[in-house]
Amino acid sequence: MSAQTETDATAEEARPRRRWRFHIFVFLAPAVAIYTIFSVYPLIESLRLSLFAGQPDGSAVWVGLSNYDRLLFDPNWAEQFWRALKNNLVLFLVHMVVQNPIGLLLAALLSLAPRFGATYRTLIFVPTLLSVVIVGFIWELILSPLWGVAETLMSAVGLGGLYAPWLGLESSALVTISLISVWQYVGIPMMLIYAALLSIPDELLDAGRVDGLGGWAIFWKIKLPLILPTLGVVAILTYIGNFTASFDLIYSVQGALGAPNFATDVMGTLLFRTFFGQQLQLGDPHMGATVASMMFFIILVGVSIYLVLVQRRLQRYEM
Repeated sequence: MSAQTETDATAEEARPRRRWRFHIFVFLAPAVAIYTIFSVYPLIESLRLSLFAGQPDGSAVWVGLSNYDRLLFDPNWAEQFWRALKNNLVLFLVHMVVQNPIGLLLAALLSLAPRFGATYRTLIFVPTLLSVVIVGFIWELILSPLWGVAETLMSAVGLGGLYAPWLGLESSALVTISLISVWQYVGIPMMLIYAALLSIPDELLDAGRVDGLGGWAIFWKIKLPLILPTLGVVAILTYIGNFTASFDLIYSVQGALGAPNFATDVMGTLLFRTFFGQQLQLGDPHMGATVASMMFFIILVGVSIYLVLVQRRLQRYEM
């Protein structure tokens, strides 16, 4: 027994020890530094500011969670916060119901017709590369009841009676903004799903054809189950994007007040008004940081639910 132990010890000593690869830290350092400066530090600073309140002399005093209590329950703040949160959820639902199914359909069609696939992919993805300000300005001109072409085009196909100033109506402004966003960003889920479809082994598809499955049957019974993890990633990216990226389009089209009458007000515009001030409203960095922190917590809860309840089941399904 002792001889065997000595042999194992000798073999362990003879085995070359793995060196610490310090050059890895050299290559990671720039990215980590940039991420820390522009993401981690602002997040920590926002959380810190949300626990203080400003004083007339410019100083700040510790108030704990009082700012969160004001934001959630004070009538002057709660109405704005819950309305903005509801509008964000409406944006998310429109993207989930309209954008992602369209992206799935386009990806499926492109995977079945690869002849002109590159051209169609490029044309569909081009709006994603455009500036949000340009997209908002163009669609504002198209839908304008004074000089827009939307009414003329709808009248040409016999639908002129359905035209309305959608961006100016409280009942339709938010949905209209959501559909503009869908038009611009539908290329992202399309490309992600298309890449997932291309990664499916041909052997599985050939086996389905041997079993007598047609095109749509192969898609529903073979392809769709295999791309469920990608669909989950698309869903969580849509959720995050509607809290972080919706501000640009709404601000460029409807302004920081979320016109008309705050019908398109979202968390991003509420944060902008609260932090920097707007018209007669004075800016309050501490309440602005509270709004930003609430956005972070809402996104964190959504991502955590996805990772715990959805991602685990998808991984179990893959196994």
